Order: sequence, then C-alpha cells, then structure tokens
Amino acid sequence: MAPIFEYFIVCGIGPEIRTLDENKGFHGTSFRYLSSLLDQFPPSNHCLYPPPPPQLPTCVLPAGVEFYTSGFDSNDPSTYPRSYPIVLTEGDGSKIYVSCIAFRDPVDDDVLEAYRIPRSSYADKCICLVSRLPSFCVLRSALEEIFALCFSPAGSCKPLWDVIAFLVSNVPLPTPGKDRVLFSVENCLLSVDAPLKGGLPHADISFQPLVQCLDVDNLIKLFTAVLLERRILLRSNKYSLLTLVSEAICHLIYPFRWQHVYIPLLFFSGVDYIDAPTPYMMGLHSGVDTSGLSMDGVVIVDLEHNRVTTTEEIPPIPEPELSFLRGEILELLYPNVVGIDLLSLGLGKSAEKHHRWVSKPWDEEHNLQLRLIFLKFFASILSGYRNFVENTASHVFNNQAFLKKRSRSTNQPPDPMITQFLDSQGFLDYIERGIDSEENNSNLLDKLQDAIGRGQNPESILPSSLLEAEIITIADTGEISDSGTRYTYNRFPTNIKTEEQEERRKQILAAVSGAEDLSGKLMADPGESLSPRERVAERERMVLDIKVKLQRLWLRLLKLGATDDPLSSFEYRTILALIESDAEGIGGSGFVECIREHINTGWTCQLTDEQFIAVKELLKTAITRATSRSDMSTIRDALEVSAEMYKKDVNNVSDYIERHLLPLPIWEDLRYLSELIGMVKLFLVFSYVIKIND
Repeated sequence: MAPIFEYFIVCGIGPEIRTLDENKGFHGTSFRYLSSLLDQFPPSNHCLYPPPPPQLPTCVLPAGVEFYTSGFDSNDPSTYPRSYPIVLTEGDGSKIYVSCIAFRDPVDDDVLEAYRIPRSSYADKCICLVSRLPSFCVLRSALEEIFALCFSPAGSCKPLWDVIAFLVSNVPLPTPGKDRVLFSVENCLLSVDAPLKGGLPHADISFQPLVQCLDVDNLIKLFTAVLLERRILLRSNKYSLLTLVSEAICHLIYPFRWQHVYIPLLFFSGVDYIDAPTPYMMGLHSGVDTSGLSMDGVVIVDLEHNRVTTTEEIPPIPEPELSFLRGEILELLYPNVVGIDLLSLGLGKSAEKHHRWVSKPWDEEHNLQLRLIFLKFFASILSGYRNFVENTASHVFNNQAFLKKRSRSTNQPPDPMITQFLDSQGFLDYIERGIDSEENNSNLLDKLQDAIGRGQNPESILPSSLLEAEIITIADTGEISDSGTRYTYNRFPTNIKTEEQEERRKQILAAVSGAEDLSGKLMADPGESLSPRERVAERERMVLDIKVKLQRLWLRLLKLGATDDPLSSFEYRTILALIESDAEGIGGSGFVECIREHINTGWTCQLTDEQFIAVKELLKTAITRATSRSDMSTIRDALEVSAEMYKKDVNNVSDYIERHLLPLPIWEDLRYLSELIGMVKLFLVFSYVIKIND
C-alpha cells in the first residue's frame, strides 16, 4: 500500500545565505532571507516517488527567514510557533498538501562562524509533512506530535529521526470507505480514513472559517467570482485562513474544478504575480504592501473585515436561484432566527429541517449540508443541461439553445452570469470530461437532478456503508534501548548527512569565510551552487516575473497620451529589450500572451496610429526571434494576434501583409506556408465581414 506521508521536510537557513533580493551573505536582522531545504526523509537519493517540489522551501516560509536575538518566550506571543497548511499545484493540476510548523531555532554554529553572525542568534525554521491525500487534520496532528516530542522535557524513547522515518515509511493510505488506519507518534494514538467512493470529494477541513469570515452576501459574491474565473486575491493576517478558505470555496463549486493558477498562500516576494493577466486564486498575508500594483479587475476578499471589492462588476446570480441559495445558507447558519416563528411540534419537513440545526455546534454534518446546498444550486441553474450536450466524441454544449430554453422557462432574457459561466474553462472542462465517462457515472450533480425529478430526498444520492470499517493498526516494533535512555533536544536535530553532503556544506562555508583553499572546486558563478531542483524553481520564478513585467508594460503602453511617441517610450524600449535579449523566447511568447489575454477580456484592439505601428513592430520582432528558434507555437500565436490587430487597419489588407508579414524570413521555409495561407484567408474574412457591417 502507498504511504500517506510522502516526505518529512525541514526548511530554513542553509550554508548559503541569500536575501530575498538574491544578495549573497548576511546583511543584518533587518533583512529577510531565502529559505533552503535542509533535511528530508526519505533522503534525496531514494527513487520511491518524485522529489519534493522545488518551490517548497519558498512556499512554506512565505515571509522568508528572519533572524532574531532570542528564541521562544512564553510571555511573548510573537515568538510562539505557528501551525498552518499550504497547498501546492503541480504542472498536471494535481495537488500536494503540506502541513507546516514554523518556529525560532538556534542558527547552526558553523553558519554563525562563517558569516560572523552574533552568537546565540535564532532564525525561522519550518518542519513539514507532505502528502497527496487532503487529510489536513491528520497531517497537522502528526506534525504537532513530532514537534512536541522534540521539545518535550521528558524526551522520546527513540531518536527523533527514527520516529520520523517509521512514520513516513509505514503508515499506509486507507482504502476509501473500507478501513481505518491507526498509528502512533510515541504515546499519542492517531487515525486516518478516507470516505467512500461515489460521494463528494474528500474534504478534511471545516467550512466554518469561510462562513465566519464572510457574511452570506459576500460568500455568494466570492462564489460567483470563482465560477466566472476572475482574478481573486484573498487577504488575511492568518496563514491558515488563506488556505482553508481557498480550499473550501473550491469544494463548493463541485462538480466543477478551478482550472487556473492556484496559490492559496503566496510567498511575499511574489507579490508582483498579482498583476498577472490570467485568472488566478491567490492568498496573501494582509501585511504585504500592494499599493504599487494596479489591481485593476482583481476581486479582493478581505477575510479580516468581511469585505469583497473589485473595480469590475460581478454579475449577480439570477432569480429564483439567488433567493433559494441565500435562504438555504441563512437557515443553516442562523436557524434560531430563520425559524423563530416555527412550532417545535414536528408539523412537517420544514419544521423538522429547522430544528435539526437549532443549538447544535458546527460539525461534519454542517459541512455536508453546506456543500449540498451549493450542489442543489447547480442542479437548479443547470436544469436539463444534459439535453444540450451534442452526442459527439467532443461533447460540445449548445450554449445558445440552453439559454433560450432557460429564457422561456423564466420569462427573462439570457442572464449575464449564466452566459459567462457557460463560457468558462471550468464548465468546458466539465463537459469535456464526458457525460458517459466513468467519472461522470458517479457525478452527484446528475444524480441529484434525477433524485429531485423523482421527488426523493437529496441526501439519498450519497453513498452509505453497511460495513464497519476494518481497523489496521500500525505498530512500531523497532528496538528500544534497555537502559531507558530518553532523547531530548534544545533545537530541532539534523538528520545524518552523506559524506558528499557534508563536504559540499564545508566547501560553501569555507568559501564564505575564506578559511580554506578549495583548489578550484567551487566555480565563480553563484548560480552553480544551486541544486537541480532549485534551478527549476528559479527558472519558474523568472518566467513568471518576465510575464508580469510585460503585462504591466503593455498596459502602460496603451495608456500613453496623444502627444507621446510610443516608439521612443520607455515601455516600448523595455518590451523590445525583453523580446530581443531572451534566448529562450520567454519575452516574445509572453508578450504575445499579454495581447491575447487582453483581447480575451473584451479589449476591442482600438489603438492610435502610433500605438498600432509600435505593436506591429514588437510582434514582428517576436516572430523574427521565434523563427530563429523554430518556435512554431509562438509564431502561430503571434500571427493570430496580428490578425486581430489587423482590424484597426482594415482598408489596407494587401499593404499590411506586404509591409508587415511578407518581409519576415519565415516564408523561406515551407513549414510556414500553411500559416501564410491561413493568415491571408483570415484577413480576407475580416475584410468581408466589416464591409457587410458597413
């Protein structure tokens, strides 16, 4: 059986210290520093499963690493350890769940000496449990027990890393709905199970923080923004809230899935990512300054003050679904108010439903009912949707026919919110997964619509187990010292290193202090001391940084005044430099993506003549650079965007092609001939359509 815990990770200050601005060395306690991966189990040379994500050290300590003159002080809450979850998303969309405990720990003596840091200094350190199972509660409980065991005055009966190794290596994933796994950390007994298949996706979180931070109207506004795939920024001064609220709202849109950038806890140095042009859901600590960002169109959700603000209107959910959704949530949250006039004599389903929640503290049943409320909303607003899925391999959905049918039934014109939702990536993904696929055979939305049509209780669609869960007990039978030795620690211990790891650490610290001659073993380029995983993480950050900078420059280029010359502007020169100086083509493809995203948001490509010339020159440069790399994807995208740009120059079809496309060297290669033919056809179609409109 696969283990529930993939890794135990320790992150913090390593032998190579860098500030968040990438300046090497220790620059004082007023600076924050990059976190590094210090220890892990299984060790880095194992081959059981993929290595930890390269960005993990940065994400688990989102504020970076701070240095302190003192450690934990029971009289100072600012020194207390912090426990919080984070979620990382991999390239294939799969999620990695991480439970973190951050605390102040003494800086290693060799680091103090090499960097001449004052003695008795402390720095942030973070221990983490990593899993593919969203069992937030068991991850947190197991990690807290390890932390408590480390710093307990009574100590542990085995070395701490032996306890960690047993935990990570031996606790298996439970079979959904079949068994429960019992295991222990020293003398603390813990358990983990997984729900039956065919039910709502596993959500080992409480939805109470979501409904406590936002009132009903703001909850519905956030829900709508997520459905319509806006750029969403959650703000809070509590790391845990950002992750738990993000996860909760993602569960409430079931059976649809968030398809875009998902960073529930954004590291502080990544604040510029908020200006990214694509939809995202991010969480950012409220202490991070965003005053220098445009924030245009971003839906800002202030969890501390129950506020949802945006510069763009969020179309409301239509009636009667809005009143139903709002009423159901209010009845769940405030049963004493909603049902204050009801008799408690069991005179019908309404009274029974109300008194079910009166004076009952929030529990798993509340979580379930909240999720069912939103599922019933989808069942209503998408009533009969299966009749509008074309019976083809691609399962195309007939939006217009569905909207007409809804308009007839509600006697209202097509609603903007539903229209936008049907065009969202989440809805398209749902349809493309296939009505008849194995996944959709257990789709609770379809089952709920059928149950409602038959007049059945909505809860009847949920699976139920008639069998008691089988108990699987994981016992640590390892040897314990007969002498009764107890292992105690005044800092989190270091795992045993290989000789190679120890030698590399000594080399780095020796280079810092200048104490040894390394005989040329260390190279001049500081980037070469990075591990392969760190290089991958650095490149990912570089790519996103370039795209964010291009987006900001692009928007500023469009806002130049009538008397400004775009070709001589700072914005034009900087974009051009990013395109020309980038050997990997990130600048060119990123610029094309900026324009495409802007068009997709409704931009009509209206430019002044001077702006139009500047944009055409930038696109021509991007295509030329892409040609030198045989980058077909960027060439095709740039040509398609050029077609949209052409709308501004409609009276000069042949002139445009001759002056701006034919001089490009790509036509010398037969591979691009079809692209040229397609472009000419596209231009002619635009010309024909516009002439008809005129």
